Amino acid sequence: MARALEEFPNLVTMFFARAAQKGDAPFLWAKRDGAWVAMSWAETAAQVARLAAGLSGLGLKAGDRVMLVSENRPEWCIADLAIMAAGCVTVPAYVTNTERDHHHILENSGARAAIVSGPRLARNLVPAVMRSSQCLSVIGMEPLRIGQSGAISFHDWAALVAGPATAAEVAARADFGRADLACIIYTSGTGGAPRGVMQHHGAILANVAACTEVVVEDFGWGDEVFLSFLPLSHAYEHTGGQHLPIALGAQIYYSEGLERLAANIEEVQPTFMIVVPRLFEVLRQRTARQVEKQGAAAAWLLDQALAVGRRTAQGRRRIVDGPLDLLLNATIRRKVAGRFGGRLKALVSGGAPLNPEVGGFFSSLGIILLQGYGQTEAGPVISCNRPAAGIRLDTVGPPLPGVQLRIAEDGEILVAGELVMHGYWRNPEETARVLVDGWLHTGDIGHLDEAGRLVITDRKKDLIVNDKGDNVSPQRVEGMMTLQPEIVQAMVVGDRRPYLVGLVVPDAEWMAEWSTAAGLPGDLVLLREHAAFQRAVQAAVDRVNADLSTIEKVRRVLIADGPFTIENEQMTPSLKIRRHVLRRVYGARLDALYKADKPPR
Repeated sequence: MARALEEFPNLVTMFFARAAQKGDAPFLWAKRDGAWVAMSWAETAAQVARLAAGLSGLGLKAGDRVMLVSENRPEWCIADLAIMAAGCVTVPAYVTNTERDHHHILENSGARAAIVSGPRLARNLVPAVMRSSQCLSVIGMEPLRIGQSGAISFHDWAALVAGPATAAEVAARADFGRADLACIIYTSGTGGAPRGVMQHHGAILANVAACTEVVVEDFGWGDEVFLSFLPLSHAYEHTGGQHLPIALGAQIYYSEGLERLAANIEEVQPTFMIVVPRLFEVLRQRTARQVEKQGAAAAWLLDQALAVGRRTAQGRRRIVDGPLDLLLNATIRRKVAGRFGGRLKALVSGGAPLNPEVGGFFSSLGIILLQGYGQTEAGPVISCNRPAAGIRLDTVGPPLPGVQLRIAEDGEILVAGELVMHGYWRNPEETARVLVDGWLHTGDIGHLDEAGRLVITDRKKDLIVNDKGDNVSPQRVEGMMTLQPEIVQAMVVGDRRPYLVGLVVPDAEWMAEWSTAAGLPGDLVLLREHAAFQRAVQAAVDRVNADLSTIEKVRRVLIADGPFTIENEQMTPSLKIRRHVLRRVYGARLDALYKADKPPR
């Protein structure tokens, strides 16, 4: 099947081909009035065709950019495919964007139209559209209730998808090629203004073909079900959570959000799910707490599962591990599998480094977790662990089929192949910096192990170089800190300094339990000034320090004013910390840790 994918000239042709094969089979699922409701492949194709014709009727021409601002829902997929079917270019935008963010993307992309889900997201988008120089049309999936439109024309989704165009007619007009631009995805970025990555049809098709080969060869090809949770405006979900299911002829369910995610997993029973490490870290802590509350027997089973998992990973299983596996499969592993729906083939983790201990926790409990690696600039998937090659959670697996990869003299990972972007939109200087002789300079540091699996050590630009010239990986230290039950988020600094200091956010549940036991109010602003609370947090850091080298030890920590969130711009929409924002907010206080009278431990 992967070979057949390579023959498609564009993503639109691939979709219409799958829709013709699948017909009235269910495709896109969403909750309506408390019940899951499906849209068939045939109905989706009909709506894509009619919306594409409607966009052309608004005067949009080949190559025009159309911004798309919506939560994950069936209409997101329909809009994306329809924009491309009309010969236009999709410009996805995060739902968390401010008016300023939207205006930057509108102006930089030169978008001529925007599609928005409804009034709530229109509040930040419409003012940006009115200030923009080229965007003249706004389409609402739901009625927008605009009081005064001015020069902007507003259109109703229902009216645009009520036209006479057919899937066959629109599919026949999709004559663009693999080198043509499909979308401009603005990287959320951990620093600086977002840059528009130009992904061509071939980049995503090559990525999807390679991922399909992994799925089919390692897991078999059946009636696959994906649960879409990560924002579709992110390249990882856009390719892995939308176009890969289309290629597989799979069903897509759209999650109701983080609060309902656990319930949605049990209801939907997905076979695959695209996730980020932060979600695993949260689930790990919750699972461990639930087990603790179930008593000594449950805690013993968890300890045994983790011990067997460690021995299996190290290749030193004992004779007793066979009977133990039978017991664990019938008890704790079965319970955990049920919470993930019962038919999960794999969770695929990407977007940020996964702490091997977190991965080992889930693997020990019978959940197959595949850590991958990629960048928006490369389709985005570059490599992925796969059972056939032997899963090592301290690696991100071998490069995908068709990916050329080499390591530069300074350790930087370089990538080439059809999956690599054609450049940054209207940014030739930055394009020339990262694309050299056809090789994408990822900015990541790594090496290949003896089995050809890629090992990431850190971001080139994030490496901390202390005052003695030693290199320290902040992400490794931060990952170990967030494994402690007391700490949910962390950032360490120490560039050109004698040692590391850190910024930490205490775990809310732990903080509530601690404050109750101490007879203190559970308010972080008050607790962070309390000496006993500071000592409890520092004790968690000291446990981490016991397993770190001298140059990695975090000597002092500052307790943050509150959690790092997307809303306060201290995290990206893909849940990476924005170091430059945190340094701006906490820089002076972190610097003051180096001036404290008390000598570091």
